[in-house]
Amino acid sequence: MESITINISNTKLAEKVTWLLEHFKNDGLEIVSKEDWDDLKLLKLTRVDESVPFDEYLKNED
Repeated sequence: MESITINISNTKLAEKVTWLLEHFKNDGLEIVSKEDWDDLKLLKLTRVDESVPFDEYLKNED
């Protein structure tokens, strides 16, 4: 998959570009905001963390 980041400082232009890109969704285009992408990357990092049983978590709460 190819990824492209577009930075637009003008709100009206950003709306126009988003409108244009929306027309390509049926062709497989996925539009993700930079903020959402950053959140997804952080969430992915947590998948490799070891899980701690809730009882153990409560024991070490302090």
